[in-house]
Amino acid sequence: MEQRINVFEKGHNAIKSLYGLGGYLAKSAIEQPLLNLIYFRVSQINGCAYCLDMHSKDLRLKGETEQRLYGLSAWRETPFYTDRERAALAWAEDVTDIIGSRVSDEVYEQARAHFSEEELIDLTMGVVAINTYNRLNVAFRTTAGGYVPGQHAVAN
Repeated sequence: MEQRINVFEKGHNAIKSLYGLGGYLAKSAIEQPLLNLIYFRVSQINGCAYCLDMHSKDLRLKGETEQRLYGLSAWRETPFYTDRERAALAWAEDVTDIIGSRVSDEVYEQARAHFSEEELIDLTMGVVAINTYNRLNVAFRTTAGGYVPGQHAVAN
């Protein structure tokens, strides 16, 4: 598959606000390993090869296990994730697939049991951010495979 446009070079001015959001999320109330797990799961749902490559490498660099990465698409059926992670994954999936399901009251209540209001807003902003990156990468066919772990790390 051939890349259409390098959106990160040609569209730098258009997407630089996303970098600000990334900086905010790097310092947010949500722990970075959880945010990165959410980024990976949402990228699975959206079929974003570039983000799957990037986040799998970054997650492994930070100590995430292969077992948890391989089992993530079946997180409901595995014992590998905490209740907080499960609440975040359910929230991320519902926020990502609002056309198919909307965000259910059950998922909201589960999320509220594990996240403060500020944390839930930050978690939602993380889901919004990765959905935006997924859509840019899918639309412009950003080439996967060349990402170097930590390459896009945001300074804290």
